[in-house]
Amino acid sequence: MSLYHTYYALLLLFRRLFTQCVGAVLALAIACLLVGCGSTGPRAPELAPVVLEADKRQDVLMTALSLLNTPYRYGGSHPAQGFDCSGLVYYSVSAVTDARLPRTTKQLAQVSRPISRDELTAGDLVFFNTLSRPYSHVGIYLGDGHFINAPSSGGQVRIDSLDSAYFSRRFDGARTLFER
Repeated sequence: MSLYHTYYALLLLFRRLFTQCVGAVLALAIACLLVGCGSTGPRAPELAPVVLEADKRQDVLMTALSLLNTPYRYGGSHPAQGFDCSGLVYYSVSAVTDARLPRTTKQLAQVSRPISRDELTAGDLVFFNTLSRPYSHVGIYLGDGHFINAPSSGGQVRIDSLDSAYFSRRFDGARTLFER
């Protein structure tokens, strides 16, 4: 066999092996993708319910009210930096209790217990769907249909009404952290 024929035979063999390897790699990749489709991925850890003593309601309210007009800041959770809605709740509760709350509205909904709107008591949490997803905004109920919150519009911590055109359409529910 000439060198040319040997080279050509090796080239054909290499081509066949390469094609088979590429096919095997593609088959393996597709199998991995299909297995991935059946997996739900890692689960977020379950959050333990938070239950605060009822006598802390007024302290939480007074803390929140002392923060009126503090500037809005996405991700903010301290008066020096400003607040977003969940940061306002986090700070108001953490300042007067040993409880360490989660920092997102969705997580706050998970650690609190649902109550009806008729059961709302000052200090309870009110949730809204403001970003086309449940529990995307939270405030602290003050009583008489009003709540304190840190909305991005307006740029500062303020008091709003549950019956306002904006919030009444977006009300997602009431929840509590306090023992009943």
